[in-house]
Amino acid sequence: MPKILLPTLETTLDFGCLLGKHLPPSSTLLLMGNLGAGKTTLVQGIGRGLGIKESIVSPTFTLINEYLDGRIPLYHLDLYRLESSQIDNLYPEIYWEGIEVEPGITAIEWSQLLPIKPASYIKIELSDSLNARQAELEFHGKIPDLKFIQNFAPVQK
Repeated sequence: MPKILLPTLETTLDFGCLLGKHLPPSSTLLLMGNLGAGKTTLVQGIGRGLGIKESIVSPTFTLINEYLDGRIPLYHLDLYRLESSQIDNLYPEIYWEGIEVEPGITAIEWSQLLPIKPASYIKIELSDSLNARQAELEFHGKIPDLKFIQNFAPVQK
């Protein structure tokens, strides 16, 4: 389980940008962390890496935001306010399975609330201490080559 130090807001955006540039279609990111840990900031960086021009905001009230103008689509879900039965009614699997939508990157905030998980995913747990934020990554199922992550070295500012 690699841990990546994210000492500033900008490094969180940069790490997300790296993911957006390199992750292939049908990649699913299960994002976890307390309020303010950087989940939405990471997704904003992913959007930047995908070349999405639209402003990326947390879908806390809309539940799902779809961004279709990048290298591949970005599907951003936020489950914070939902119960398991409500999550079932969203049919989140259509995004990670690419059933009714074009395969893209699916990023799910508060993913610990998912009643079912995809067969393959990258779990990213963001934690924020007094010193710095960090991302701990866990890989599940068939995951694409992620060697590009090893080269991520945030610049200390």
